[in-house]
Amino acid sequence: MSFFDVLRLAMRNLREAKLRVVLTTLGVVVGVAVIVTMVSFGLGLQRNTVSRFKALDLFNEVTVYGRNIASLVAAQFNQRSQPGEGSERREEGNRNSRRGKPSERSLDDAALDEIARIPGVAYVEPNLTFSAYVRTNNRALQQQIGGARVPNAASRFQNFAAGRMLDEGTAGEAVVDENFLRAFDYKQASDAVGQEIQLLAPRERAGARTDGNSERTNENARARRNDDVSRGANENEEEDSEGLSFFGLPLEGDDASNKQDENLAGQTFRIVGVLKDELSKEDGGGSRRFRGLMPPANIYIPLDDGRRWVATNRGMMDEVALRLARESGALKENESLGYNSATVRVTDPVVMNDVVKRLDEFGFNSFGIFSQLDQIRTFFLIINAALGLLGGISLLVASLGIANTMIMSILERTREIGIMKAIGAEDREIKMIFFVEAGVIGLAGGVAGSLLAWGIDAVANRLAYEFFLKPQGASYVDFFALPPYLWLGAILFAVVVSIVAALYPAARAARIDPVKALRHD
Repeated sequence: MSFFDVLRLAMRNLREAKLRVVLTTLGVVVGVAVIVTMVSFGLGLQRNTVSRFKALDLFNEVTVYGRNIASLVAAQFNQRSQPGEGSERREEGNRNSRRGKPSERSLDDAALDEIARIPGVAYVEPNLTFSAYVRTNNRALQQQIGGARVPNAASRFQNFAAGRMLDEGTAGEAVVDENFLRAFDYKQASDAVGQEIQLLAPRERAGARTDGNSERTNENARARRNDDVSRGANENEEEDSEGLSFFGLPLEGDDASNKQDENLAGQTFRIVGVLKDELSKEDGGGSRRFRGLMPPANIYIPLDDGRRWVATNRGMMDEVALRLARESGALKENESLGYNSATVRVTDPVVMNDVVKRLDEFGFNSFGIFSQLDQIRTFFLIINAALGLLGGISLLVASLGIANTMIMSILERTREIGIMKAIGAEDREIKMIFFVEAGVIGLAGGVAGSLLAWGIDAVANRLAYEFFLKPQGASYVDFFALPPYLWLGAILFAVVVSIVAALYPAARAARIDPVKALRHD
């Protein structure tokens, strides 16, 4: 018999037991639908995670770290400690250092230029951020401030809601973001352009911190407190006599916040531009406002101005660490402290591994999301395998139904099989009939199961949007991914499982003795 004869005979046999075949096919449909739905959910999670990283532009950048001054001091004093003192602590520190791969070089301007010459590097942006109180528009709030190179190729400095980027060689300029506008009650971006902001710092803080005589410092502090008390008393008297009306209420237009605080020193900058947020919740940005690995800030000033501010208003702990590093020889007097980190952008993610290898050769530690990409893929591979395994259990149960259907078909068609063998049908042709029947059941169940899974995915996405995402103001998210290879593979898998389930029934049918079969009722 030809294959078409076998196919025609198999289809006739299936039509003769419609109800049993339909129920068996439904088992395959459910099994395939469960597999495709669960695996598509895992693939959807993987796709959304990777696409989110791409939207945040995290695959094209890597953060490079320079020598940390605190680690320099710790390493220097650990080397000078006596043998046997704190051996357990030193051993633990060494293990942590090996695990963290601390950088061996300072990240100064020369190092940045050297990194910028690596093939495949688009640009290098040093990360300089600090926190300071900022006064403008009759408000004083703590803001995050960053230093920016001019000109700057970073994407966040390309789109402005109003104004422009900092001019090269022009000091005293600043650009702000939209969060700054909301914090200082600027109604529109254009209202902030041209306004002045003042970075505030204690006027006498540096002098008090560098005074080596603690007693004299305490006396000065007590003297300043006494002066403050007397000054406050005089100010209260003046306010009582001049600042109040006969009703005891402040006179209109008298604003104490307009008085210059003699204990504060400030540096003034003029706002020349307002940055537009690159990301929003609708774009999947979440709480992030800008793309890339560069640390966000509310205010950006020229890099040189930022470095001078940090050097002048260095914290007490940082100042102590710097002096210890110079006294111990870990940092030379004429050696620059450098930046803590810098953001390196590559022209193509393909060259990222080569760039990271060069950074390791230069003695710099680095971190990027790309280094975690293989782990992310492995994680989702395990998730998808587990989901597919759980779905495969239902298809395994369906295969038992196929085997049962085939065995029942043998019992009903024993006499027919005996007649076929008596007129010359070979064992392989008998087996082929049952294989084709099982294959048709698997094919029909696989196609219907894939369509059912597609419908389940669409309904689940719509329900998730209507009841979870939409009430929170989030945009529509497709939680499922149904690539062609998934549903094609599911159909093929269903056919294979069905044929495997028919192995025993087919072999049993082929072993039937035609003489005994002809006597079967």
